[in-house]
Amino acid sequence: MEPGEEIQALVDELEQIVADAKSPFGGGMHRKVVDEQEIYAILDEMRDVFPREFADARRIIREEGEMLDRAQRQADSVIADAQQQAMVIAGDQEIVRIAQQQADNIRDAAQQYERDTRYNAEEYADTVLAHLEDTLRSMTGTVTRVRQTLNENSGVNNQSNSVSW
Repeated sequence: MEPGEEIQALVDELEQIVADAKSPFGGGMHRKVVDEQEIYAILDEMRDVFPREFADARRIIREEGEMLDRAQRQADSVIADAQQQAMVIAGDQEIVRIAQQQADNIRDAAQQYERDTRYNAEEYADTVLAHLEDTLRSMTGTVTRVRQTLNENSGVNNQSNSVSW
C-alpha cells in the first residue's frame, strides 16, 4: 500500500459512517446519530497508522534527498569531466595553433632563404661570367696579337725564304 492510502481509506470509512447515519427526530438535516465506538475505533486506527505513514513519508523524503544528492554528485562529476575535456580540447587547439604558427614561421624562413640563395647564386654566376668574359677578352686579345705576330713573322720569313732561294 502506498503512503497515505491507509489514512485515506480510514477517512473514507468515517465519511461512509456519517453518510449512512440517520438523522434524529427533529434534529434537522445537519445532525446525525453515529456510533461513538465505531468513530473512536477508526480514530484509534488512524492514530496507529499516522506514525507509520509519517515514518514512511520521512523515509521516502530521505531517500529522495539521497537520490537527489547522488544525482547532484553525478551531475557535478559529468560537468567536471566535460570541463576537463574542454580544457584538453582547448589545449589541443592551442598546440595546433602554436604548431601552425611555427610551420608558418618555418615556411617564411625557407622562402626567405630561397630568395637569398637565388640572389646570391645569380650574383655569383654574374661575377663568374663577368670574370670569364674578361678572361676570354684577354685571351682573344692575346690570340689576336699572337696571330698578328705570326702573320708579321710569316711575311718576313716568306721574304727571306724567297731571297735565299
